[in-house]
Amino acid sequence: MTEVIKNIIDRFELGYVFTVSDFPMTAENPKNVSKKLNHFVATGYLRKLSKGRFYKPQISKFGELPPDTYQIVKDLIQKDGKLMGYITGYSAFNDFALTTQVSAILEIGMRKEKKAIVRGIYRIRFIRQDNTITKENIPLLRLLDCLRFFKNIPDTTPDNACQRLIYLIGELNEQEISKIKKLALKYTPQTIALSGAILETINPQEDTAVLFKKLNPITVYKLGISDKSLPTQKKWNIQ
Repeated sequence: MTEVIKNIIDRFELGYVFTVSDFPMTAENPKNVSKKLNHFVATGYLRKLSKGRFYKPQISKFGELPPDTYQIVKDLIQKDGKLMGYITGYSAFNDFALTTQVSAILEIGMRKEKKAIVRGIYRIRFIRQDNTITKENIPLLRLLDCLRFFKNIPDTTPDNACQRLIYLIGELNEQEISKIKKLALKYTPQTIALSGAILETINPQEDTAVLFKKLNPITVYKLGISDKSLPTQKKWNIQ
């Protein structure tokens, strides 16, 4: 059985995370398969990400590489072909070039909040997302998450982060702009205010009335952005 299991593992890509359920012989003897996989960990052939999850390590000239973010959390964001969540937070900050700092915290947007868990060196946190999560919505939800957690973006300044977000939102087409305004309505007041201010900075003629009406006129959002970077912020009570 050892050779059969090893032959299956050899066909997996480096960094691919798998479990005992990936082996056909598990149905007959799951304990034996688990024992063999743990033996491969002990010999250094495999690494264990967390209980019951394994992968073949990838070695670069700079050392051993961990699995990519998707592999670490894939079972948490999709099950039986159904999309349950999406990777956001610090990963979005990196992907959108808002920061170069890499975090050991992975964040997943989901309809229901869950307790944080640990996998390997990563702490995985779950963020409630009140909008419907679809493949088409995810890029816009990740952008809105950056506005929601604007003050958490590391290794940058408020002005630099704001200017980058203005550029990113400015790249959206008319349909995407219409969609992001609707999605923003289920976010925090800060997100709504920052969305409106950025949209009006990009296009002074943009219809943001639906966003503005959602806000409490006396609430102030202290984000440390200069008037030069966000000239429309006064209307939206951003400081």
